Amino acid sequence: MHLHILGICGTFMGSLALLARELGHTVSGSDAGAYPPMSTQLEEAGIALCEGYSPANLEPRPDLVVIGNALSRGNPEVEAVLDADLPYVSGPQWLAEHVLPGRRVIAVAGTHGKTTTASLVAWLLESAGLAPGFLIGGVPRNFGVSARLGAADAPFVVEADEYDTAFFDKRSKFVHYRPNIAVLGNLEFDHADIFDDIAAIERQFHHLVRTVPGNGMLLVGDGEPALERVLAMGVWSPVVRIGEAPTSAWRLELERDDASRFRVIHQDADANEDAVVDWSLTGLYNARNALAALAAAHACGVSLDRAAAALARFESPRRRQEVRGEVANIQVIDDFAHHPTAIAGTLQGLRAATVRGRLLAVIEPRSNTMRLGTLRDRLASSVSAADIVFWYRPEGLDWPLEPIIAESPIPARLEQDLATLVSALVAEARPYDRIVVMSNGGFGGIHEKLLTALEAAHG
Repeated sequence: MHLHILGICGTFMGSLALLARELGHTVSGSDAGAYPPMSTQLEEAGIALCEGYSPANLEPRPDLVVIGNALSRGNPEVEAVLDADLPYVSGPQWLAEHVLPGRRVIAVAGTHGKTTTASLVAWLLESAGLAPGFLIGGVPRNFGVSARLGAADAPFVVEADEYDTAFFDKRSKFVHYRPNIAVLGNLEFDHADIFDDIAAIERQFHHLVRTVPGNGMLLVGDGEPALERVLAMGVWSPVVRIGEAPTSAWRLELERDDASRFRVIHQDADANEDAVVDWSLTGLYNARNALAALAAAHACGVSLDRAAAALARFESPRRRQEVRGEVANIQVIDDFAHHPTAIAGTLQGLRAATVRGRLLAVIEPRSNTMRLGTLRDRLASSVSAADIVFWYRPEGLDWPLEPIIAESPIPARLEQDLATLVSALVAEARPYDRIVVMSNGGFGGIHEKLLTALEAAHG
């Protein structure tokens, strides 16, 4: 079968393309823009990419068109699909119908940490010899690809996004997955372009809860009021709480302030066990992600001791605290944080792990929620753990960043030209500084440009 995927360079759709290719289908796709790591993955898999959207991309006529949620009516290729009466489907529906049946599905949901937690679950299952399948909205470096089928009888791990499914299906993606185990790590307001308020997101999360069977499991982060409201709407599956509360069945205790070492305690009617995790990631939020993954792997038969040891070999997914390079003892780090909570958590974790030099934050507020300015009142305080912050104004941001600069608790600069930003960073950086670049987009290739400029200045 020939599948043609619209929006193929998105993290979800690109991963879907890899699964379809692995199933033996002919796969092609269109997108308006491609950047690593997804573009690299697709090229290495030999999947044909069409730059831009055009009716001509539908020749030869595909057997099925899979339409990503970034596409809407008025797009020339979408209109051509409809006019030609081509069969079409959403990505989540295709996954649910062609990959997930017969598999034990682990769905990882939450406002923050989905990619890292899903990568952790997949790695723990892999380390135990279970050969899981997975679809993750990023590239887990322990695997080198964002998706694979895995063994036919193995669990399948899916990053379960609450964003809408397609222009013709406005339900959240995750309602399609029918998981046996659902991880609900956290929940707060985001995606202001499609949700009016937190209550609307909570309703979608409850739709997910409704699909988990009675013999399944809900792993729920403690200390999350929005998740407690979701559960109050009704629950039909065992609820296992994870976090730091003394009453949680799975809890963690930090042994280092940067969360690079912590103790895990698991207590329930059948178990009373603990283990120490010593790993390369930092930040309490990452320790909580790991705790959720340990609980999910345990539910699949992986012992706590074995899973905790495997975490020492875990490599963070690309664009999650990923060190892109180092010049003259100046480190450049890439991170996907694009929400005030995620920005603050990333910086706090890196601050605790930075024993020498300064922490320089570089932020591009380009997500749909950021462009709308919905959470801008929280941005100034989100960077307090850094020493200096450089804000970059992306195209299409229609609210002023100047008040964020004025309210900043640390020295702050505003740039709207990439070359000027790179020059300013090179002039500011000193040996042993760490420059963390935060954006949910390609940011104009700033990481390589910055490393090249640092090499020219200090090499």
